[in-house]
Amino acid sequence: MMAELKESDFQKISRLVYELCGINLHDGKKELVKARLGKRLREGNFSSFSEYYKHVTTEEGQDELIMMIDSLSTNLTYFFREGAHFEKVQKILPELATGARSAERRGCGVQIWSAACSSGEEPYSLAITVKESLGGFAIPVSILATDISTRVLQMAMRGVFPAERMKNVPEKILKKYFQYGSGKWSGFFQIKKEIRDMVRFMRFNLMDPPPAEFVSDIIFCRNVMIYFDKQTQEMLVNRLHQTLKPDGYFFVGHSESLTGLAHPFNYIEPSVYRK
Repeated sequence: MMAELKESDFQKISRLVYELCGINLHDGKKELVKARLGKRLREGNFSSFSEYYKHVTTEEGQDELIMMIDSLSTNLTYFFREGAHFEKVQKILPELATGARSAERRGCGVQIWSAACSSGEEPYSLAITVKESLGGFAIPVSILATDISTRVLQMAMRGVFPAERMKNVPEKILKKYFQYGSGKWSGFFQIKKEIRDMVRFMRFNLMDPPPAEFVSDIIFCRNVMIYFDKQTQEMLVNRLHQTLKPDGYFFVGHSESLTGLAHPFNYIEPSVYRK
C-alpha cells in the first residue's frame, strides 16, 4: 500500500527541491511527487514520506537525495528536437570557426555547452551538426553536456537509444553515425564512437555558478526554465550570459522566452539570443 503524502511533507519536499535545483513543484505536481518518490520509499523501506524527508536531509542520506532529484527530474527528449535550432547552429558554426582562427583566439576552438542535456540526444545532435557543418575547417570543437541527474547521464554516456527517439533523424544521418542493434538490442541504435568521443558529460546543478571551464560560444538551455519561477529564471539567464563569450549564442526552448525578464541579451529570433 502506498504511503500517504501529507500536505506538510509535500511542502517540505517541494521547498527542498526548489532550494537545491530551482524546480518549482506547485500543488499540481503533488501526485507526480507521490508516485515517483513512492517507489523510492518502497525500495528504501521507509514507512512514510516524513521519514524519507528526514533521511535525505542528513549527511548519511546525501546519496538518496541525489536519487530523489533524479526521480523528480523530467527527461523526455529525442534527437534533433526543435530542428530549427540545429539548422541555426549549422549556419553560425562557420562564422564561429572563422572567429576561432583569428589571432586573439587562435588555438581556442569552438566551445558548446548543452545544459540540462538529459539522456544525451541534444549534445549528440549538436556533435552530428558540427561534423556535418565543419568538414572543411580544421578547428577543434568541444561539447560539454551537463545535467543534475546522474541516472540520465549514465544513459547518455552509453549512447544507446530506442528507435522511437530517432524519429527526426534523416536516413542518411542514421546510417552514417549510428549502428543498429541485434539480438536483445534489436530496436535500439548506438551512436558511433567518433560522435560519443566529441562530448564530455558531467553532473552540474544549474543553481550553482558555472566554473570558468564552462565558458562557451554556444549555450543550449532548452525546456528547463519552464520548471523555474521568474526569479530563478532571471538569475539563471544572467549567469549564463556571463558564461558566454562575446558574440556568443544562447538557445532556449520554443515554448520559452526571455520576455519579462531583466537580462542583457540581444534578441535574434524566437528562442535565439546573442551576447
